[in-house]
Amino acid sequence: MDYIKQNLERIKANLPEQVTLVAVSKTKPIADIKEAYDGGQRVFGENKIQEMVSKYDALPKDIEWHMIGHLQRNKVKYMAHFVHLIHGVDSLKTLKEIDKQAKKHGRIIHCLLQARIAKEETKFGLPFDEIRDILSSEEYKTLSNISVIGLMGMATFTNDSSIIDGEFASLKQLFEELKIHNSTFKTLSMGMSGDYNIAIKNGSTMIRVGSSIFGVRNYIT
Repeated sequence: MDYIKQNLERIKANLPEQVTLVAVSKTKPIADIKEAYDGGQRVFGENKIQEMVSKYDALPKDIEWHMIGHLQRNKVKYMAHFVHLIHGVDSLKTLKEIDKQAKKHGRIIHCLLQARIAKEETKFGLPFDEIRDILSSEEYKTLSNISVIGLMGMATFTNDSSIIDGEFASLKQLFEELKIHNSTFKTLSMGMSGDYNIAIKNGSTMIRVGSSIFGVRNYIT
């Protein structure tokens, strides 16, 4: 089963130094994650809080757990004691809930605001103007137990690389604009197994890769 280690080595060998690889381990068994861990991987992404909590409990504590799925506010409390980075924050209400739960544990939780860049209606995320409004709002400035460290976006699911390229470029442009007034901005999370090379070309600093590491996903019904 050491193909996981081999896949990791192959991907990392071609990654620029400034790009963080998040191994998307959703639906994958503990044994697979442990193999990736033994291969040197320390950053893992999950999209279901309950699954992430059980894996956190079972695996070494130097792992950075990233919540990459759509976030339900009522479940933030279950991961507030350990989650390293929340990728998909798409409302001020959610930021306030993360802040509240982080405060209970005496932590500052890092977050990314999810921007809507894809054409599909199914993709979550905020319009660019709403992101600007949140970051300039008085309410946002009162939140002391969160740190918004950048943006996340998912491109349209298409084989047309010019569409993906344009969407990532637009997010990079917004990131650079917001970075001027937000000193915490350092992370631009964009790019998955099928399009991370285009994302990196457009300035991504964090990619989320699952199937290229672990193989085809095991869907749990």
